[in-house]
Amino acid sequence: MTPPETAAASRTAPQSNTDLLGLYTDMRRVRTFEERVGELFVRGQSAGSMLHLSIGEESAAVGVCSAMRDGDTFTTHHRGHGIFLARGADPNRMMAEIAGKQDGYCHGKGGSMHIADMGLGHLGANAIVGGGIPAVVGAGLVAKRRGTGAVSIAFFGDGAMQQGILYESMNMAALWDLPVMFVCINNQYGMGTRVDQATRATKFEERAIAFGLAGRAVDGLDVLEVREAAAELVDGARTGKPAFLSVDCYRFFGHARKDKSPYRTEAEETAGRKRDPVAHARAALLDAGTDEALLDRIDGDAATEMDATIDFAVASAEPPLSSMFLDVYGPDEPMPEPLATRIDRVLARE
Repeated sequence: MTPPETAAASRTAPQSNTDLLGLYTDMRRVRTFEERVGELFVRGQSAGSMLHLSIGEESAAVGVCSAMRDGDTFTTHHRGHGIFLARGADPNRMMAEIAGKQDGYCHGKGGSMHIADMGLGHLGANAIVGGGIPAVVGAGLVAKRRGTGAVSIAFFGDGAMQQGILYESMNMAALWDLPVMFVCINNQYGMGTRVDQATRATKFEERAIAFGLAGRAVDGLDVLEVREAAAELVDGARTGKPAFLSVDCYRFFGHARKDKSPYRTEAEETAGRKRDPVAHARAALLDAGTDEALLDRIDGDAATEMDATIDFAVASAEPPLSSMFLDVYGPDEPMPEPLATRIDRVLARE
């Protein structure tokens, strides 16, 4: 199993059977974490009534993140658990945040759809479709002016391809030669609307090319193909050639955990789930002579690690009410007076 502290180093390794093993390990960790997130929801221990799983999209998260390096920044959409985990996040703190607990990345205030951590370059997840996209333009502008060599990447779903903010952002990135990449994880559905019912033009990379970006599309079944395309585009972005990558995947389950996806037939879902990037990588490793017992150990390690995240989240304390306004106002601003305290003060004068 690739521990979080060594994940960044593995991202710079050359593509090989050994590298595929590392990518498989990371995808298995993402898949298992998402399965445990679903379990937390069913147990009624997640915060809020909505969460969105990225099962079936692991190659996009791991493949693209493997091409990133320390100092790079990114934003995610509401289906971003796997992306953050692929960038080296602590799964215990992630699960605690999803549970709304004090030990979470945002001390329980963000929940599933608003996790952020500047230390790992995570500029924030966003529940608004396309809401995180423009932030990477600003981050890219900063990186260019400071000469840091960093790249900023926006991850979003195919639903954001119909949002105007994406096109404004792509235009600015191209016009200013920013070190930015836009990654559309095309899981074929925007909530319950199939992509070809939302737009006639489904070759999304062609839209980016029209704005002057380097655009590519890749099949998300093969994580090595995703990594190869991402590495090429990220390298170009570092030199001021902004890019766009569309990764075709299949969303295994409904839009949110409670969505039973009645808009899809059982036959379609059965066929779609055969496009499993984790199973594909495992089969490729076995074909290349990898010991099956080694893969079983990787799977078992991931299960043990992610089982522990639920225990950690459940044991974590609820955030105290007094922390409600922390991190909301500037450090020099006085905390707002609670309503009950204000009422008591007013009544005391009378």
